[in-house]
Amino acid sequence: MSQFNPPLVGSYAPEDCLFLLKPIKANYQTIENKEKLIQSGQMHYSEIINKESAPSALYTDLFLKMTQQYKTRLAREVMRLATLICQQRQNQKQLVLVSLARAGTPIGVLLQKTLRDLLQKNSVHYSLSIIRDRGIDSVALDYLLAQGYDPESLVFIDGWTAKGVITRELHQAVKQYNQLKHVNISPQLFVISDIGGTADIQATFDDYTIPSALLNSTVSGLVSRSILNQQITKNDFHGCVVYQHLKEYDLSHWFIEQIMAEVTKDDLAPNPPNIKKQRYHETQDFLQLIMAKYDISDINRIKPGIAEATRVLLRRVPDQLLIKSENDINVTHLKQLAIEKQIPIEIVKNMPFGACALIKDVR
Repeated sequence: MSQFNPPLVGSYAPEDCLFLLKPIKANYQTIENKEKLIQSGQMHYSEIINKESAPSALYTDLFLKMTQQYKTRLAREVMRLATLICQQRQNQKQLVLVSLARAGTPIGVLLQKTLRDLLQKNSVHYSLSIIRDRGIDSVALDYLLAQGYDPESLVFIDGWTAKGVITRELHQAVKQYNQLKHVNISPQLFVISDIGGTADIQATFDDYTIPSALLNSTVSGLVSRSILNQQITKNDFHGCVVYQHLKEYDLSHWFIEQIMAEVTKDDLAPNPPNIKKQRYHETQDFLQLIMAKYDISDINRIKPGIAEATRVLLRRVPDQLLIKSENDINVTHLKQLAIEKQIPIEIVKNMPFGACALIKDVR
């Protein structure tokens, strides 16, 4: 009998994505109570979760429109990233895509279909958990190696990066795992949008609306973000909740089909300019400026970038939304969410991003 739980199949086809996560019974908290528990230090954010509800009809319509608007661009960047993966792993007979659940999951599915169906690569795709301050799910890595995959064939994927917290967590955790297991997994992180200049390989440095950032589980195979609490034993994958009550609202397949219809071998996004160091320093300077201006002592309350700002307005307790320009179509959905939640909006013209959200101090 295997020491591992079987992978979880979300609402994606199993050949497109298998989740190395353990479904657990959720003890849901309200968003407000969750925020108090996190900020007071009583619980780590990974221990608690709120129950997702269906997005409003207005907001769903916005997601559909944004997908139509940006599908061609995202398709080009998916092909660019797939090409970069092939270049970085050209000696590998098989590619093992490892997306970071869950912002990385839809991107992982797109890359899997692109590599397998368009570039005729032997590839598989798994989605696993990495958690700030807690590291990567080492049981999930153990599982992958137990399947006989070459450690050097693993490719870590996320949707975007901003402050670089997860990039650093990944680098540190994989280094520790390699030392412990005497293997050589590459800690490189491949992302679509690297707005903070912290990823290893990126398709773009631009901060724009990656449509999958607009929704939660209903664009990510109906799976929650990962959970690590007392229900997870030493041989378990990190946990999750499958939101079956949202099945009728699930757009995971629809989103993949929309983007894949635009992906072609001959249509690559241009190579991003060599501005990684510039983006990194701009981001760090901006973070220091915001911490001083708004008297914020905990950097985790600042979420720069359109994607992260979206996440805050969807599942945290936002205090303020900062946008670079009121006329930027990329922030239309953020303004809509801010209006729905009665969150003040401030224009900050010298921002290196399209948007930034501040989490409310609820202590």
